[in-house]
Amino acid sequence: MNLVVTTPQPSLATPNGTTRPQVRIVIVGHVDHGKSTLVGRLLHETGSLPDGKLEMLKEVSARRGMPFEWSFLLDALQTERDQGITIDTTQISFRTHSRDVVLIDAPGHAEFLRNMITGASQADAAVLIIDALEGVRDQTRRHGYLLHLLGIKQVAVVVNKMDRVEFSEARFTAISDEISAHLIELGVTPTAVIPISARDGDGVNERTANIAWYNGPTVVEALDALTPARPLDELALRLPVQAIYKFDDRRIVAGRIESGHLKAGDEIVIMPAGKIAKIKTVEGWPVTPLSGPQGAGRSVGITLDRELFIERGDVIAHADAAPRDTRRIQARIFWLHHQPLSVGANVLVRLGTRETRANVVAIEKAVDPGELASVAAKSIARNHVGEITLALLHPVAADPYLDNPRTGRLVIEVDGRIAGGGLVLKVEGGSRGTVDIVPVESALRPEDRVARYRHNGAVLWFTGLPGAGKSTLAVALERRLFNRGGSPILLDGDTLRAGLNGDLGFSPKDRAENIRRLAEVATHLARNGHIAIVAAVSPSLEDRAAARRIADSLFREIYVATPAEICESRDPKGHYAKARAGALKGFTGIGNDYQPPTDSELTIDTASRPVAEAIDEIELMLAKTGVLIEELVDLAANI
Repeated sequence: MNLVVTTPQPSLATPNGTTRPQVRIVIVGHVDHGKSTLVGRLLHETGSLPDGKLEMLKEVSARRGMPFEWSFLLDALQTERDQGITIDTTQISFRTHSRDVVLIDAPGHAEFLRNMITGASQADAAVLIIDALEGVRDQTRRHGYLLHLLGIKQVAVVVNKMDRVEFSEARFTAISDEISAHLIELGVTPTAVIPISARDGDGVNERTANIAWYNGPTVVEALDALTPARPLDELALRLPVQAIYKFDDRRIVAGRIESGHLKAGDEIVIMPAGKIAKIKTVEGWPVTPLSGPQGAGRSVGITLDRELFIERGDVIAHADAAPRDTRRIQARIFWLHHQPLSVGANVLVRLGTRETRANVVAIEKAVDPGELASVAAKSIARNHVGEITLALLHPVAADPYLDNPRTGRLVIEVDGRIAGGGLVLKVEGGSRGTVDIVPVESALRPEDRVARYRHNGAVLWFTGLPGAGKSTLAVALERRLFNRGGSPILLDGDTLRAGLNGDLGFSPKDRAENIRRLAEVATHLARNGHIAIVAAVSPSLEDRAAARRIADSLFREIYVATPAEICESRDPKGHYAKARAGALKGFTGIGNDYQPPTDSELTIDTASRPVAEAIDEIELMLAKTGVLIEELVDLAANI
């Protein structure tokens, strides 16, 4: 269970109306070095405790027969207080003189490393705490290394429990020199090294007589001096798509603005496809539409000025500042799975709302943060760090972490469980480079085409076993609609495999791409008023579902449900005979590899129904679903 303790947060506006900067700081250190005590003391020293909170906890401690500890302010769970340790990441908000601080208290034990990484990954800066008596420990070095790997460049070091070494300046200097050398070797120069006693308050908010020899900043002053991260609103627009909803005549693309801002009228690009559109409206709840710019952190829905195929995982950006589209990324990851991550491993990668399978094609190096040894390796062990290259099955839109921390993080799953995570270091390739795709709209209006053809555009998708009669029905329907003055266009699967899809084989991946291309072409024709008639075996439910998503409301699926034995007896192209003889690999029809539709608009068995009667039934379905515009009564009278 995650524990989040947040004090009431004051307004970010200062009395003169300006906005106070906010800085997110993770506090890390070895177990029992006093992190929770320091955080509790900071809340007290900055006047950030709710009224009566301190007195209440002191009373509870007295009733329990135990001395009050500042850490009790954080250890709100009974089990944690009994153990005297902090288990989960806790977030606390308070104010210093010039900053609004979100302090993230992360666990210090090695077994809670996953939680510490989760906390540190959210931070702009860090406070590294060291026990003056124990000094720099292996885990202290490990924490310093992890902060470096997370890209945290601002680190203030606090040497706590100086009262246990009689506030020895020599002891403080030795620790300061050792930890500073370690951090500088990692490329991180400490912003300050501060001697304190969190229990008694020395060095937390004021310099006391006990540390008169020290002339640096207090902890509060050091926090005030940290530089906040660049506000997310000032970064380029990134809106990962979470879902697409239909309300009345609106198709709403929903998600949370991770960075940047948007408003109605903005020209945007949908990545990784690179499709351009303009935002028609910005929708919200309960008031909609929303006016004015909407910024980072806001969950919104948008409608576009044109129909485009958009799916969960796409990233919406402004057309002049798009992320890269790529199938290959370099990342620095923390590995948490009990099995080492090896070259060649197949994993699931999540980037924002996008997920895709990926292969680990290279491991540049692996690091044990405790030993601080970096070596070339072919695997990354549990709780170790490594830099890897991932080849992605599907293209994604991503940014390097340094460009955008919100879209530059990834998570790796193995067998449905989180196995690692980290930062995107480099986005390789990118087939589009600078986005310059600007669709040109037709000069003809939809109503112009309807007036001529007497029908709306549609995608009619005939699916069924080879020999079921798909092409026969498709050709007959094409002739019937043409004779009525319509504009039907036949897209036969085998015909397109001889041209447009000639580069594709019959692997599951190639079959899926074949269906995607067919659906894109058919949808383009349908949006321009034509009736695209697709005849393709398309055996996979998933592939046909993808085609339906592309065509959206234009899609009509017609299942030609002729029994397999009838199909094989017809064998119009000789495919069954070749497959039985072993001469035709990957043929659908003699196995159980065809997945029948479960929700098609129409089902027809050509073994028991004449072609003309079947075409009549298709026409009636098209009239009932709004494709043909003649009166249903007139059409039915002719059937």
